[in-house]
Amino acid sequence: MSEHDGRDPDSDLDEGADASTDPQGGDACGCGDACEVESASASGAPGETGTGDPIGGSDGSARAEFGVPDMDCASCASKVETSVRKLDGIGDVDPRVTTGRLVVDYDPDRTTPDDIRGNIEGAGYAVEDGPSTREVSFSVPDMDCASCAGKVENALRGAPGVLSYETRPTTGTAVVTLAADADLDAVVSAVEAAGYEVTGTDADEVDTDADTDAGGDRESVWRSTRAVKTWVSGGFLAAGIAAEYLLGLELVVASVLGVSFTVAELLYVLGAAVGGQAILRNGYYSAKNRSLDIDFLMSAAILSAVAASLISGPTSLYFEAATLAFLFSVSELLERYSMDRTRDSLRELMDLSPDEATVLRDGVETVVPVEELELGDVVAVKPGEKIPVDGTVVTGDSAVNQAPITGESVPVDKAAGDEVFAGTVNEAGYLEVRVESAAGDDTLSRIVSMVEDAQSNKTEREQFVERFSSYYTPVMVVVAIAVAAIPPLAFGLDWVTWFVYGITMLVLACPCAFVISTPVSVVSGITSAAKNGVLIKGGTHLEAMGSVEAIAVDKTGTLTKGELTVTDVVPLNGNSEEDVLRCARGLEARSEHPIGEAIVSHAEGSGVAGREVDDFESVTGKGVRADLDGVPHFAGKPGFFEELGFDLEHVHVTGPGEELSEDVRQLCDRHGCLNLVEDTIPRLQSEGKTVVVVGTEDDLEGLVAVADEVRPDARETVAKLREAGLSVVMLTGDNEGTARAIAEQVGVDDVRAGLLPEDKVAAVEGLLDEYGSVAMVGDGINDAPALATATVGVAMGAAGTDTALETADIALMADDLSKLPYLYELSHRANHVIRQNIWASLAIKAVLAVGVPFGYVSVALAVLAGDAGMTMGVTGNAMRLARIRPDDD
Repeated sequence: MSEHDGRDPDSDLDEGADASTDPQGGDACGCGDACEVESASASGAPGETGTGDPIGGSDGSARAEFGVPDMDCASCASKVETSVRKLDGIGDVDPRVTTGRLVVDYDPDRTTPDDIRGNIEGAGYAVEDGPSTREVSFSVPDMDCASCAGKVENALRGAPGVLSYETRPTTGTAVVTLAADADLDAVVSAVEAAGYEVTGTDADEVDTDADTDAGGDRESVWRSTRAVKTWVSGGFLAAGIAAEYLLGLELVVASVLGVSFTVAELLYVLGAAVGGQAILRNGYYSAKNRSLDIDFLMSAAILSAVAASLISGPTSLYFEAATLAFLFSVSELLERYSMDRTRDSLRELMDLSPDEATVLRDGVETVVPVEELELGDVVAVKPGEKIPVDGTVVTGDSAVNQAPITGESVPVDKAAGDEVFAGTVNEAGYLEVRVESAAGDDTLSRIVSMVEDAQSNKTEREQFVERFSSYYTPVMVVVAIAVAAIPPLAFGLDWVTWFVYGITMLVLACPCAFVISTPVSVVSGITSAAKNGVLIKGGTHLEAMGSVEAIAVDKTGTLTKGELTVTDVVPLNGNSEEDVLRCARGLEARSEHPIGEAIVSHAEGSGVAGREVDDFESVTGKGVRADLDGVPHFAGKPGFFEELGFDLEHVHVTGPGEELSEDVRQLCDRHGCLNLVEDTIPRLQSEGKTVVVVGTEDDLEGLVAVADEVRPDARETVAKLREAGLSVVMLTGDNEGTARAIAEQVGVDDVRAGLLPEDKVAAVEGLLDEYGSVAMVGDGINDAPALATATVGVAMGAAGTDTALETADIALMADDLSKLPYLYELSHRANHVIRQNIWASLAIKAVLAVGVPFGYVSVALAVLAGDAGMTMGVTGNAMRLARIRPDDD
């Protein structure tokens, strides 16, 4: 059929949309409420060259920096600032005369970098072209908790050239936006001055001395320098215990400044010195950065125990100091090990793509780094090798394992013209692939980048935890001081006993396990989903998906395949199915309509030959006509043939001597006849099919029914979602009859049909009023407004689709509807895990704190249970999410 023939099959083949982004506000730099204003713009992205680079802030503001080389005095700066402030939406304006830079905070809804540039130039100052900022990622593996991140942030805040930053403890990286002329070595020095080694960056200018980087081979936690010192410290502690309690040695072996040391005490001191070296070093940096964190608290506890022992004379707390140093060091190693397990889940994604590729140039195979490939290059991929780039197959046939991208368990056949993705595995044949995406811009790289960026979108729970922890630690420090001082001073109780109780309370003052309880769960859930072909764009969406009460599902392309196919061929008046298809193919051969394309494709697949076509004509709103082998033929709506004078209520099915099948016989009111108007056509239409009548001027030759087939897994998917307690609603632009027919096939009771895009938005808003939280699943542009309106927008088939990857809240990488129950199950369990981690870490701290004054909780128990134990516990609990598989729901 011609695209202008006016026949509307009442299908919504163009329905659906890529999900629309719904950015969630949050603490962009990751340091909680304590973050200074100048660090709140970490989540931005470079802007247009020469117009300043806007950097989005957590409050919706943006920041841009401009190169203004002629602004070299205070008078110049004043003129530039005055000119810029004439614009609406301008916040802080920071003219930096010494570097010739201007940093402006502005409201992107009220002004733009181009407007600011215009006012700078209006003041008589040229704005230099070229990028004015750059974003550099620093690998800081020792930054593995919120406390560490706080110290790194304090160091970055004072580093020259740093405009904004974002710390990511769960991956051990700090993403810093720098002025174009900033000295990277100075930034590295600032971070290392805070006590954290920088092991690498994604910039070439910095050369670190570290043996490893974020993606390289890493030294085992248990063989690190810190681990060796910890084991030595434990040896001294064990020897001291043996000397004091097993051998009973009371021999004085040393005297310093009038203070005598027995064998056991000397061993304890050595244990505290060796094990506490790293603790005291980090505590020094904490004090320097005015950070009331666990390192500072443990340093204070160890030093207090040693000082009290030196001052009191006969009273010795060296054992407590050594125990605290050793056990806290073990705790730190366990925390690092736990965090490495979390980071490994992301590293596995990063390691999927090969570093080198075999490129064919001038007929010669050359192995080059993937970064050196250019668009249009052809790379050779042998069986068993990973495909290094996104591209198109130009030569060869093979089965490709796309599980790393789409989560598909069965390899997909690929031939010339098919699209392939970086990181997928060529299972069998030899392939030559033309490079279509530059290194770093392929689908896998974008997935990794988005998973990393997901950490910056803090969930409401994360923000609550950070606010709570900012009060918890100071309060607990005050409580610790009170426990140590009040009983001895007010009631004359033994000061040594209560001093130890106070130290124990200091150990409980750091909420490390509590703070990491949510982010490790979010990272585990998001990376697990990414490995199974589901891209979740942030913890907010992960949590939201797990709490939805209803799912609105687009019909075409989501519940159905989105491709029309021929489902029935009904021959009439003695014709065979092949006869009907031959005529239908000839009539539709010149059509661009999806129905015509479906008929032609089906005929070709059935081996039905075409016919000679002349005088093709589209009859607007009705159908088409053409001469086939010189005989006029028609195809179109049933009403078209009624206008041509055909009696559709009395049509012969068979030719002379042919037997009727039993089902046809029951439909005939006269032997060998059908009533197409009252039975056959309505029956086919009730099944969601579009009917095309084919015939000549004199005879009806047959009917062809075309439909958008329901996905094989649609009914099972809907059943699983309903078993999970969700209400499933179909939204479609199709007609009521077709929509009802599809809904019946897939098991959906609530159907909203005949919806335009704006109607879908209204339908989603109504569902939000009814259920409170709704997910919308779609696949095309027309669904974008509804996807944006829903609590969570889920896009189908996003692999290789830039728009879907960039805009979806959640993207199903493969065109696989069966991933929906898995997505909900993963998100639902993630919410449970997060709640378990938060409340368990709080409860354990509370129980231990209550037990301290009664003597039930020692320093060792506080460290092992309250710090190391809970850190391992919440991390292990979070890692359970990685065991959820799409076929487990």
